[in-house]
Amino acid sequence: MQREMDHEAEMAGRPVNHQRRAELLDAAVDYAVEHGFAELSWRPVACALGVSTTTLVHHFGTKEQMLEVILGRLRERTFAATSEAVGDQPDLAAAARAVWTRTSDPRQWAEFRLFFAVYGRALQAPRQFAEFLERVVADWMRSLVEAQGPDTDPAVATRTATLVIATIRGLLLDLLTTGDRDRVQDAAETFLATLEHKARPQRDARPR
Repeated sequence: MQREMDHEAEMAGRPVNHQRRAELLDAAVDYAVEHGFAELSWRPVACALGVSTTTLVHHFGTKEQMLEVILGRLRERTFAATSEAVGDQPDLAAAARAVWTRTSDPRQWAEFRLFFAVYGRALQAPRQFAEFLERVVADWMRSLVEAQGPDTDPAVATRTATLVIATIRGLLLDLLTTGDRDRVQDAAETFLATLEHKARPQRDARPR
């Protein structure tokens, strides 16, 4: 007991090693993806990461602060993956298809199950998770607005991007809930085809 107290006192006096904190944070997100949001408490996470709870407290502060940074990193990962999918796609239709292909990949399902669990938790505690809620739509919105090109009316671009985000997230939630890939993919193809149909006249109208 005394040994643990001495270790805690020693840790409290040390500055936080930010590289080590980043490594622990990524490992904690991996743990959360595998085990779910409900298991994010000091002891299970510390055990899985092979560190003491004191080490986690030293690097993250309170349990609530640890949850916040885990959520932030999860959001960053999700956005980075979808941004990579959007990449230099020529228009919104291609960008939306790339995002759907990426997010509907079964290899990503565990991460997105956690994402939706987090979303629900954040809606129940909006003050605690204000940054997550503020940026979880805004990140995608910016990318999808830009994918429509500088000549698109800003109000139209925002409206269309909102529709794309809501539709893709709704389809993904349906897919994760039911596992009915054929039905959901058929609906996704119908939606993506409408975007491609709208984009086609603009491409055809370009000077050759």
